[in-house]
Amino acid sequence: MNSTNLASTFSEVMPKLMQGLAVTMQVTVISLALAMILGILVCLMHISHNKVLRGIAKFFIWIIRGTPMLVQGFYVYFAIPQLVQMLSGTQFRITIMTASILTLTLNAGAYISEIFRGSIESVPVGQMEASRSLGVNYGTSMRKIILPQAVRICLPSLVNQCIITLKDSTILYAIGLAEVMYQAKVYVGRTMQSFATYTWVAVVFLLITSLLMLASRALEKRMRS
Repeated sequence: MNSTNLASTFSEVMPKLMQGLAVTMQVTVISLALAMILGILVCLMHISHNKVLRGIAKFFIWIIRGTPMLVQGFYVYFAIPQLVQMLSGTQFRITIMTASILTLTLNAGAYISEIFRGSIESVPVGQMEASRSLGVNYGTSMRKIILPQAVRICLPSLVNQCIITLKDSTILYAIGLAEVMYQAKVYVGRTMQSFATYTWVAVVFLLITSLLMLASRALEKRMRS
C-alpha cells in the first residue's frame, strides 16, 4: 500500500517539489557565494592585530553561533524592518527572498570564517615568516602563500558547510520562503499524503547531498595529485 502510495503521489508532488527546489538552490547558491566573501572578511578581522576588528569579528561569531537560525530568520524578516521603521519613522519592508538570503549568508558566513581561521592557523607559521623576510608584504603573503594552502586544508569542511546550508534553507519556510518544504507542506495540507510527500522530500535532498559529496571527493583527489 505504501509503495503504491509513493508511486501515485510522485507524478503529482514532484513538479511542486522541483519548483521549490529551484528556489532552494537559488537562495543557497547566492547565500554561499556571499557567505564565502563574508567568511574570509570576518576571518581576516579575527586574526588581525587590530583589537577593534578582532572584537567585532568575535562578537558577530558569538551572536550567530549562539542563536538558532530560525530566530535569526524571524529577526531579519520581522524585527529589523520594525527597528528601521521606529528609528526612521518611515515604512520599511524586506522581501522574503532577501531576508532568506541575508539570514543564510550571515549564518554560513560565521561558520565559514571559523573554518578558514582554523585552516590558516594550521599552516606552519614559518611560511609567513619566510615570506615576510623576503620582503613580501602581509597582504600578498596571505593571498598567494597562506590562503591557497588553507583552502586545500579546509575544502572538506567547506563542502560540509555547503551541505548544511542547503539543508538549513528548509527552516526558512517558516517565514514564507516557497522552497521545498513549503511546497511539501502546501501539498500535504491539500491531500493529507504526509508519508509519501515527505519521503520524496527526503529522497530529493539525499540525491543532492550525495552528488555534492561525490564532487567533493573528486575535487580533493584532484587537488592532492
